[in-house]
Amino acid sequence: MIDITEELVRTLVSDQFPEWSDLPVESVARQGWDNRTFRLGDRLAVRLPSAEGYVAAVEKEDRCLPVLAGHMPLPVPEPVAACARSAGYPFPWSVRRWLPGNTVETATDIDRTRLARDLGGFLTALRQAPARQGPAAGVHSYFRGCHPSAYGDQVESALDKLSGVVDVAACEEVWTSALTSAWPLPPTWFHGDVAVGNLLATDGTLSAVIDFGTSGVGDPACDLVVAWTYFEGDERKVFREAVGLPDETWRRARGWALWKALVTMAGLSSPDPEGFQSRVLVNVLEEPVVD
Repeated sequence: MIDITEELVRTLVSDQFPEWSDLPVESVARQGWDNRTFRLGDRLAVRLPSAEGYVAAVEKEDRCLPVLAGHMPLPVPEPVAACARSAGYPFPWSVRRWLPGNTVETATDIDRTRLARDLGGFLTALRQAPARQGPAAGVHSYFRGCHPSAYGDQVESALDKLSGVVDVAACEEVWTSALTSAWPLPPTWFHGDVAVGNLLATDGTLSAVIDFGTSGVGDPACDLVVAWTYFEGDERKVFREAVGLPDETWRRARGWALWKALVTMAGLSSPDPEGFQSRVLVNVLEEPVVD
């Protein structure tokens, strides 16, 4: 990982955009793992990949976000400038429009029912955006947008490791149900990482959606996992109605949520010291969303 500092960003901006050299640079409070984000003045943001493996995602966003922006009911981080590699930083980087708000993860005044409705509406609009020029789901999206069976081997390995820890039979039932259907319509846009850290809120309501680095065109089932990772009880029902997708899609979505919970708990994915995915697994097994 490169040590990306405010000083480095100031240097990059001054070298490539001298007209912005007087604008203050400030690191955002909560940074992602794949990219580092800095405010540039009041209206701009700088987004830099933290390692070579994340460069393609930023370049993809630069191509796709201008296409999507005009079709979305909420703002997305539109690129202002694509920036070249330099001696001080070996990867291409991007300047975006700054979107105000706090992440849903950190906001304390969220109207959760309205969020369920508004997010469902956003995902519906995303599916309706022209998909012809979008990148087909695959390695670049970590197989989000593909069929959940892409991770079948990982689910089997996780269940072997978690035997005696989780209800293996119940998990296998959910997974089998997820594999019995496939997206029957033309591929649609999906976000790929609908998580509370990628949703911005202002005055308690959803105001923007960010981080399209895992986006693409394929099966939108992966975007419904938030039903189990964030929403509760009647909120899930509101979200389901707002999304407007059939039961088979929800069963695949449940499979996606199951996969992530199992591989994390089994130590096959990123660490989870607070046991968040263990709680998600409980939701997945107890709250199917569909009959």
